[in-house]
Amino acid sequence: MNGPSPAPHFSFPPAADTGGMTRPPPPRPTSFLDPPPRAVSPLAPGRPHVKAAAGVTAGLIALLWGQEVADQFLFGTRLDGYGIEPRQVGTFWHVFTAPFLHAGFPHLIANTVPLAVLAFMTAVRSVSRFLVATFLIALIGGGLVWLLGRSGSVHLGASELVFGYLAYLLGVGWWERTPLSVVIAVIAFALYGGVLWGVLPSNPAISWEAHLFGFIGGLVAAALLHRKVRRA
Repeated sequence: MNGPSPAPHFSFPPAADTGGMTRPPPPRPTSFLDPPPRAVSPLAPGRPHVKAAAGVTAGLIALLWGQEVADQFLFGTRLDGYGIEPRQVGTFWHVFTAPFLHAGFPHLIANTVPLAVLAFMTAVRSVSRFLVATFLIALIGGGLVWLLGRSGSVHLGASELVFGYLAYLLGVGWWERTPLSVVIAVIAFALYGGVLWGVLPSNPAISWEAHLFGFIGGLVAAALLHRKVRRA
């Protein structure tokens, strides 16, 4: 959001000699015709943030779809090998590629809408914090999957980010407790709170570990970026 406009500068003729003292400038005259100052709602994010959030969200979705199209038609799904393979030495860096890979178009389609909605809600207040939160979710959530996930499997998909962004929004609402953060948290929970059952083991083909640890990564990111330190 843009900062307040700088105060206007006034110039006055030199004051007459009054024994080393100068007169203060006269107050600015006001008129009943002057419009009242416009109140800024604490719930309304600035237009630049909305545009930036929409842009970064569109870029994220375009990246996922572009990657999947290339993987399916150019690489023969070989890019899926860059998913997370728990405890495989030398593949830890896959924690940064796995959230952007999908096992086919149905998998990607299932993640696209919730990812777009939650990513936009996360980025609408600060794109820079959104990028840091995304990095932390991938690092912490993916790192825990690499350390504790089921062996003999490859974990991939943006659902790690979906659960991470949801947890991040809930955490920001809890720690900040500002009107905007609380409203966003309530909306996020109302829309996607039902997916939290996905942190429990169910279908062997679904990486519940990525859901659970992505959620934990989102909470940690919210705490690191928004928790206020109380001074004794």
